[in-house]
Amino acid sequence: MIEEGRALFLQIAERVEDSIVDGSLAEQAQAPSTNELAVFYRINPATAAKGISLLVDKGVLLKRRGIGMFVAPGARALLLAERRTAFAVRFIDPLLNEARTLGLGPDDLRDLVTERLTRSAAANIERTSQ
Repeated sequence: MIEEGRALFLQIAERVEDSIVDGSLAEQAQAPSTNELAVFYRINPATAAKGISLLVDKGVLLKRRGIGMFVAPGARALLLAERRTAFAVRFIDPLLNEARTLGLGPDDLRDLVTERLTRSAAANIERTSQ
């Protein structure tokens, strides 16, 4: 579960974020404690705490004194917006740059995406029918 070469506290923060984005950790629900995360991932509690602190600083988690950490209202929307922007920067911007180089317009891109989606759907149907 833990990836080599990436800071553990960042991976912990991303896992908690993933749980919020996929809905398995709802807004206003109690988040796992640093000790629970440390045991589950077999890491130092201080490392888990650093990941949790990152999410508190970002406004994704709220500390409730004496009770624990909770998912902030609006956290899912915040994370989705952040990921949408990152997706555009990582994938859409290079796609548009290459499309310009190739002289492809919006209709050409739409046709290519539609073609790929159709192929992907057909491949998934074929895999599930085997």
